[in-house]
Amino acid sequence: MPNPNRGSCGPQSNEFEPEYDRPSKSELKRQMTSLQKMGQELVDSARDRVKRVPMPEDVRDAILECQQITNHEGRRRQMQYVGKKMRTLDEAEVALIQKTIDSWKGASKSETAMMHALERKREKLLTNDMALTELMAENPELDVQHLRTLIRNAKKEQAENKPPKAYREIFQILKEIQTKHKAAQALDTNTIDDDEDGGDDDE
Repeated sequence: MPNPNRGSCGPQSNEFEPEYDRPSKSELKRQMTSLQKMGQELVDSARDRVKRVPMPEDVRDAILECQQITNHEGRRRQMQYVGKKMRTLDEAEVALIQKTIDSWKGASKSETAMMHALERKREKLLTNDMALTELMAENPELDVQHLRTLIRNAKKEQAENKPPKAYREIFQILKEIQTKHKAAQALDTNTIDDDEDGGDDDE
């Protein structure tokens, strides 16, 4: 009868079995890659934005320093250091940084949508005469003669495949109008809020 203890080196026990609740090697690698990517996103972002991100000062300093390095090899080494510093963050710090980056992306989507809307408005000005009439009705302060000249020149640029100088100028004018309208709306909102806040004084 075979001995059930053959090949054993002592009492049977689970004491020395590996702990499976620890992250696996592949999971650790995924986490490292994710943190490295987050560090790269921060390095690629505007310095003013990075300075406002809630994170430890040593991590921020590593990122800001990396942004200033132009030498390829030096930047690569500093990027590795950024990744190392990112791995010192705890889960709450990582979540807060990710939330901030996500908020930037939301703002970028909004800006992109606004740009597309302005581009559609510009195309309408070039293809529909009524679009200029509507624009002037909403913005009587505009120089209609100048706009007509720009529209005519933009059409000519497209027909003759010339650099889109007038085409771009129309876009800038539309962008300025949009900015003024936004500023006026913000002012109106603040005025309403001030009136509401001060409404109790008469009682």
